[in-house]
Amino acid sequence: MRIYFVSLGAGVLVGLIYSLLGVRSPAPPLVALVGLLGILVGEQVVPVGKQLLAGTSLAAAWKQANCTGHLFGMLPGHHSAQAVVTPAEPVEKRS
Repeated sequence: MRIYFVSLGAGVLVGLIYSLLGVRSPAPPLVALVGLLGILVGEQVVPVGKQLLAGTSLAAAWKQANCTGHLFGMLPGHHSAQAVVTPAEPVEKRS
């Protein structure tokens, strides 16, 4: 139940910021996309920050938190690097 209250609080905070900026909700597409990017970046601050405080370099902290995958998803061309999984035994065809 706590997560719902946190989500509601975050939504109210964003609504207040939109109001201060003079943006109506739902936000125009570009404003909304920039906001979503901010959310994705903001989610990475805590894990990367913890790693940096532990003495890890920024590059290692970024990689360990999987920031690139989280921010950008599977980029084009990376799907070919994955191993192709095939069944160990052929599947019998039922009639």
